[in-house]
Amino acid sequence: MARSGPASVLTALGFAPGVDRLYQRVRTHSGRPLARVAAATLRTPGELLEDLDPLVRAGIVRLEGEELVVEPPAEALRIMVAVQAAHAERALHRLEGLTEAVALLADEAHVGRDDHDETVPVDGEVVTASDPARIHAMVRDLVRHSRGDLLWLRPDQWRGPNEHKMAELIEDALRHGGRSSRAIYPQHATREAPGALAARAAAGEQVRLLPEVPSRMLVIGDTHVLLPGRLGYADIPLVVVRQTAVVEAAAQWFELLWERAAAPASGRAEARRDLRRFLLQQLASGAHDEQIARNLGISLRTVRRRVADLMAELGADTRFQAGVEAARRGWL
Repeated sequence: MARSGPASVLTALGFAPGVDRLYQRVRTHSGRPLARVAAATLRTPGELLEDLDPLVRAGIVRLEGEELVVEPPAEALRIMVAVQAAHAERALHRLEGLTEAVALLADEAHVGRDDHDETVPVDGEVVTASDPARIHAMVRDLVRHSRGDLLWLRPDQWRGPNEHKMAELIEDALRHGGRSSRAIYPQHATREAPGALAARAAAGEQVRLLPEVPSRMLVIGDTHVLLPGRLGYADIPLVVVRQTAVVEAAAQWFELLWERAAAPASGRAEARRDLRRFLLQQLASGAHDEQIARNLGISLRTVRRRVADLMAELGADTRFQAGVEAARRGWL
């Protein structure tokens, strides 16, 4: 059976296979004159250095006088780990400055602004509308008309009136494939909104937990990041930033938090069972579909589809029969 995954340390570190093959050829010549190593690879010294440029820039290959020094794989790994650690530290510093920068953008949005304008282009957009429906519509359009993974910090949004629509948006976005959604919640969300988390996990979103989540945030691929005007839980003003450096810094901040976060006790399969149990409990209590949608933080359409699927799974023609059969199977 063919082994999947990276074939070497360098490809695991993200270098192209061609660069790795050249590295394997020259590493045995480490410490020898550049001209001699180049001749061994049927290149001129200039051509060899050009082909080795990604490794030179990474510090894995260097010239010491006339000699070409090639670090072994273990040292290459150490160098790249140090580089990534420094990169992550720079990202944190950039995020510290981002708090102030975003606040300044939001403040500038009110300078010389016509009272009827709702957005002001200040190296991005500062959305000042107070209508939650408009905020949701903007997020929906950005997600639907973009590509790339979705990274969410969600400290409290499940309490909002549009949470069921957001869950439906995630389900639609992931249904088409080619992208993923990851979200970090505070641990108390498992107590306050288990249905909302179960619905998102059942739709395919990867969920992790932290004791506290510092701010709301959504990163969309490598093109947009949505942040409050001042990092925290406020909705208005909402800043939509398109600068690549800021989007990259926000994504790196998310990744640092993601590494510290823990997965919930239940996985995706368990989340589906949890959602099924929640639905059955709601049906057994006599709740209407609209109330179930509000309680679970999912859309009315999703509730009706999942109830229909559940009844089909139980072989029931009515909701009463579904409750009886679910009790017989020990699902309640």
